[in-house]
This record gives sequence, C-alpha cells and structure tokens, in this order.
Amino acid sequence: MVKPIIEKLKYLALVCFLLIEWQCANQLPPGGGSIDLVPPKIETTYPSNGTTNFVGDYVQFDFSKYVQKRTLQDAIFISPAIEGDLNYDWSGTSVRIYFPAKLKINTTYVISVGTDLVDYNNGNHMAQAYTLTFSTGSKIDKGEIEGKVYSDNPQGVLMYTYLVGDSAINPMIRKPDYVSQAGVDGSFKLLGLAPGVYRVFAVVDKSHTLLYQPDQDKIGIPFSDVHLSESDTLAVGVNFFLTNLDTVKPRLQNAVMTDANHILVDFTRDIDTSIIHSHNFFIYDSTLNKKFIPVYAYQGNKKPNEIVLVTNYTPKLKDEYFLIAKTIEDKLGNIYRNDFSSLTVSNKPDTTQPGIYRTDPPVNSSQADVENQKISFYINDAIDSSTAKTGITFTDTSHVNIPFVIHFYDDASFYISPLKKLQTSTEYLIKINLDKLKNIIGKSYDSVYTYKFFTINGLDFTGATGKILNANDVINPVLVLQGIDKDKLSYYRKPAMDMKFNFNRIQPGKYLLWCYEDADSNSTYTYGKVLPFKPSEKFSFYPDTLNLRPRWTVTGVNFMYKEK
Repeated sequence: MVKPIIEKLKYLALVCFLLIEWQCANQLPPGGGSIDLVPPKIETTYPSNGTTNFVGDYVQFDFSKYVQKRTLQDAIFISPAIEGDLNYDWSGTSVRIYFPAKLKINTTYVISVGTDLVDYNNGNHMAQAYTLTFSTGSKIDKGEIEGKVYSDNPQGVLMYTYLVGDSAINPMIRKPDYVSQAGVDGSFKLLGLAPGVYRVFAVVDKSHTLLYQPDQDKIGIPFSDVHLSESDTLAVGVNFFLTNLDTVKPRLQNAVMTDANHILVDFTRDIDTSIIHSHNFFIYDSTLNKKFIPVYAYQGNKKPNEIVLVTNYTPKLKDEYFLIAKTIEDKLGNIYRNDFSSLTVSNKPDTTQPGIYRTDPPVNSSQADVENQKISFYINDAIDSSTAKTGITFTDTSHVNIPFVIHFYDDASFYISPLKKLQTSTEYLIKINLDKLKNIIGKSYDSVYTYKFFTINGLDFTGATGKILNANDVINPVLVLQGIDKDKLSYYRKPAMDMKFNFNRIQPGKYLLWCYEDADSNSTYTYGKVLPFKPSEKFSFYPDTLNLRPRWTVTGVNFMYKEK
C-alpha cells in the first residue's frame, strides 16, 4: 500500500512542478473582463537612466504588463551599434538582455524600445518610444535631437542617424550609428549624442534591416545636418515629410492593338501625363523598314500605367511591328528614353463612338466657384479637337452667352473655363454637340450633351489672416492651408514683405497651416535626395488646427516659424 501512495505523491509533485514551470515560461495574462486598451509601458530598468561607470553585461526592463516577446526584438535598438546577437532571458513581465561582448569604455549608450512593442493580450502598441541612457565612463553625453515625422501613420518610423565624416553617407548600404523610433504622434528624440555633426533620415523600414530600400521604403530627407557641441547640445524642429524616392526607371512593357485603330500601351509603373502625346511615340514596321506616327494619344478611363494610342495606319498581319517611346517619365520623375516593345497587331474593325463618361465637377454640382472655375470633360475615345470646339455653347438659364476658353489635357479630355466672373447662386449650362466629337474614323453621336451646374452663393466662404513671426533669414516662404476634412482641399499663399498673410475665399472646414521655404523657387515642396545628398526644404507647422466656419474670417493667426 505504501509504495503506490509514494508513487502517486511523486506523480503529483511532478505535475505541480511542470505546472509551475509552464506558468513561468509562458506569459499568459488572466482572461475575461472588458477589452484592455491600455498600452504597455516600461516601469523600471537596470541600470537606471543616467547611470555612469556601468560595468554590467546586461540590461533589464520591467514592463507594466505581459508583452509579446518577438515584438521586443523588433523594437529594440542600441546606439552605438553592437555587433553580435543579443540574448533575451524572460521572467514574467521582465526581461534581461545580455550583450554579446563587453561594451566599449568611456562610451554613452542609448537603448531605445520603440513603438513596435505590443502587449500580449490585445496587441496594444507602446504609446511612445522609451530611451535608456547610461555610460561606461564617468559622464553622459548630453547631445539631443528632437523633431517630428508628419505622416498619416508615423508610428514606428525609424530615425536613422549617422555621424557625418569624410565619406558619403549611403543609408542603402550603411547601417545607422544611432537609431530611435517615432511615436504615435510622430515625435521622436535622439539622446546621448556626443559633440559632432549628424545626419538624420526618417525611414519606414518595412523589412527591419536598418538599411533603406528605395523600392519599398518611404524616406524623409533632412533639411540640414545637425551640429552639436559642448555648449550647444540641443537641436529642435528637425521635422520630416515622408516620400517615395524610388529611382527605378519606367519601361514600356507591352503594346497590343485592340482593334485596327487603337493600341493599348502598358508601362511598368504609373506614368506622368506629360508624355501622353502622339509625337512621343512611333510604330516601326521592321519588315518594310518604315515608321508611322500615331494620330492621337490619351489616357482615358485606364489604369495610371496605361495609355491608348490611335493610328490610321492599317497594319499587315504578316509584318513584324514595334512600338517605340521616345521618353517615358514616371510620377517620381524617373526617365527612360528610347524604349521599345513588340506590337501585337489587329485588323478587327473599330466600333467605338466617342461619348462623355465623366465630368469634374459632377453634373448638377452646386459647389462651382464664380472665379477661376474649370469644368473638365472626359471622353472614351480620341477626338478631333478642331471640330470639338465648334460644337460647344456656354450660357446661363437666360441664354446669355458666357465667353470661355477650351484647353485639351490630351486627345480625349479637356476643360472649359469662363473668361469672366460668374454670378453667385446661378445655374449655368454647357451644351456639347456630340456630332462634333468625331473619332479617327469619323464616328460620333447625333445628340446634344447638356451639362448643368450651380455656382456657390458666395456668402459661405471663410478665411484666415495673420503673420509669420520669428522669420529672420527665411528663404522665399510659402504658406499652405491644408484641409483635413473629406475633400482635403489645399490653398497656397505667399506672405507679403512684412510677413503678413491672407487666405480668402476658402471653403469652410478644418485645416492645418504650415509653411515651407521654397529655396529652389519651383513653387512646390522639394523632398530632397539621398544620393547625391540634397537637403529637403525646411518647413514648420502651426500648432493648432484651424476651424474655419462659413462667413467668418479668423484673424490674428500668429505663426511662430521655428528655427534650429
């Protein structure tokens, strides 16, 4: 009897031991209750922040709750960089991180835990990056860089930071000397920096390689390098916009005749509309050694990487043809010249009839402006622009003619703009004789298209006035009133010589106000380049959202332009 009892006690003891071990090894928070939306945070550390003469071989973080182990490994960054793999030793909500080798002497180390860290239960991200600073010497370097990444989703953006030396900094092949991470609101801090010159990039590092990959990562270019010294240890206002700087050139990928007159042209990426004109392309018959220029070119209701060419040349199915593009430019400014693709030909009859498939503003819109209003029309086939102009009338409902100009975007789209100020709260009609919209084979509709729109009442406009302060040495400032409502309207103004500005005739809504220095005078914000390095244009945001209500101008907006 005694032996079976002893065996049972041993079995129970073993089960209890395994249960205890299992609970220690697995971070399983208690279930039940309401959904936990509280982000995890770091409560204590070893060593404590600001420790000097540190000689340990590990650091420890004590979290406020259970966290997902893997996300810590993605979120932790050590500056200066340490060669080798870290060793993680977990115990409940605490982790010890052992260094692979002895730390350098007389060196300030900064360990950042970024916002990629999430809790175990509901995947809540840590709200702000946490920074632990300590030194293996007798002092802590006090250099600090602060700024913000302005983006719809800045959380997790990495701040690649490099000491500027004699060689060019290439973030595509060189890992950063220091790393931090932007928080939920885009703000970041780089701490523990020694005196020196630093270059900071903001990178959406999708692969977590600490190397910038232009084909997949967005990047923010700094407006200048940061100079830190023993007496000047703080740099603020180091702000970034993110952009794609992919340098891969677009190529002509495919060309197929959908009928005897239309060629669908496919490119490897979205193209700039400036290349959509017939003289940018030609068809080469290699059998007869002849080339033919298309008559029309347009984008139409196609994908951004597709266009349509229209030709009156009847191909011979037995001949071999190629389509040549003189210039291909994508929306990022990358250019490829003299590209070609084989052309698949067809003698299928063209049955297309030109018709209007879209307008901007839409038909019956009541938001047309009385000044500088453009009404755009988009057609499903290329047309003869000279005959199209003769079939258009622009009147009010009293049949009073409105003088106008017509401008073609391409051979299948155009806009009409009145040459005089329109009346407020008034209905207008644009009639287009579709019989005048003839395609290359002379087909058209025998009908009249009527476009009706209404102008705004003119009383609901709003505005904002103010002055840029602390703007000494600001180069060619441009103010941007950027809408955050669904229409996302944007307005641009240059301040007067005394830095006063006036935004008038603004649609009501909520707006952000920011200012950039148009240093290259190209009337658009310049994002800069990585290699060869070209700085971005400096900018600053007004701290508050402007709620611009109808029939009311917000005055006295004092914009403190931040300087380094």
